[in-house]
Amino acid sequence: MQTSFLFIIFVVILGAGWIRFAPTDVDAWHVDPATANDPGAQGFRVIGREAPRFSGDPVAVLEALIAISRAEPRVRRLDGSVDEGMLTFVAHTKWVGFRDYITVKAVAEGSATKLSAISRSRYSYGSDRGVNRERMERWFAELEDIFVE
Repeated sequence: MQTSFLFIIFVVILGAGWIRFAPTDVDAWHVDPATANDPGAQGFRVIGREAPRFSGDPVAVLEALIAISRAEPRVRRLDGSVDEGMLTFVAHTKWVGFRDYITVKAVAEGSATKLSAISRSRYSYGSDRGVNRERMERWFAELEDIFVE
C-alpha cells in the first residue's frame, strides 16, 4: 500500500517535471499565424480581415509588443526578430509551468501595420478557458493605447 502511494507520487512529480522542463522544438512553434493549424478551443488566432491594424510601421509595433511582453510575468521571447517581422513568445503558468506559445507577424499596409497572431497551448486537454484570447486582447488593447490615430 505504501509502495503504491510512493510510486504514484513519483509519477506525478515526474510528469510535472516533464511539463515544466521538456525541450521546445522552436521550428514547430515559430510559424506564420496564417499557415499554422487552427488551435481551436486550445488557443486563439486572428488572421486576415480579423487581424488588428495599428497606426505605425511594423518595426515600431513589434518593438512595442516586445516591451508589453516583458511586463508580463513568466513570458519570454522564444524566437524571431523585429527585422524578420515575426516574433514568438512562450508564457508559463505560475505553478505547474504549462506553456502557451504566442506568435505574431507584422505586415505593413500603407501607413498602418496588420498584426496577425496565434496563441496556443502546448499541453491541451479540452479548452484553455480563454487564457490565450484574454492575453492577446490585453496586448492588442495596450498596443492601441500606444498607437492611437
